Amino acid sequence: MLHELITIWMGWVVEWGYWGVVLLMAMESSILPVPSEVVVPPAAILAALPNAEMSFWGVVLAGTVGSYIGSVIMYVCALWVGRPFIYRFGKYFFMPQHKVETAEVFMRKYSTAGIFFSRFLPVIRHLISIPAGLARVNFAMFSLTTITGSAIWCWVLAWFGDKVGREHPGILESPEALIDAVKGESHLIVAGVVLLAALYALMKYLTREKKENSKS
Repeated sequence: MLHELITIWMGWVVEWGYWGVVLLMAMESSILPVPSEVVVPPAAILAALPNAEMSFWGVVLAGTVGSYIGSVIMYVCALWVGRPFIYRFGKYFFMPQHKVETAEVFMRKYSTAGIFFSRFLPVIRHLISIPAGLARVNFAMFSLTTITGSAIWCWVLAWFGDKVGREHPGILESPEALIDAVKGESHLIVAGVVLLAALYALMKYLTREKKENSKS
């Protein structure tokens, strides 16, 4: 079943080009479980082919636009329906309460910077727009952090896709092999983001502690 879905999604990228990337990345940034690893890397591989109709930077831009569209949809939905509705019915839309709570804790811990960091982390990046909407995060700040984080992540995936495609010709014929290759390459990026987020949280904690001591 998963293999068939991945094959279909990659087919959309091949057939629809940029529009396929925009649509799938919008789905990836919403409640639909589309892995970005089967969207941007294949598009980057196709863009590197002779006489390609797409370009590397076009793929990055299309992925960023799609990610932003999906994120805004989720932000607005959360803003409208509220926490009780999401907690009660979210499980029917791939948003079980425990996952939404995890995203909420992450955003409370790192503030608006959490929206940026989340774009690099599995699971959380799909859901972070929900607590942002529930908390009524300033839309301009939400947009800035979402676009910046999404653009960097799409560039990373496109770079890995181009690299993997050159090292493994014909890898598009095996979706699972492509996902494994990209995930294996991107683990260091994810680890770096986690470390950066931890350092940011530590800085916030130490700063807050210093302020509290100065007040007392």
